[in-house]
Amino acid sequence: MPSSTPAVSTAQVGPPTKHQLALMIWVAVFPTLTVLNLALGDWLRDLSPVLRTFVLATVAVPIVIYGLMPQLHRLRVRVLSRAGRA
Repeated sequence: MPSSTPAVSTAQVGPPTKHQLALMIWVAVFPTLTVLNLALGDWLRDLSPVLRTFVLATVAVPIVIYGLMPQLHRLRVRVLSRAGRA
């Protein structure tokens, strides 16, 4: 079925460089950990540092990998596609 908007192919843009990927991961991880620390800080306070880190990682990794990184990849493709057309 034809679409009224042109499809942007990720093949045109290519995969992120390691620097782009590092920035994308930082943009996803830092706010996620900040929000989780603020939301769960009182509950996590009495845990050992290792257990606290385990809980935060267990919650943060799926949020980052399944929720935020796909959106950041789409945003990167959109931004670079616009830059390539300009």
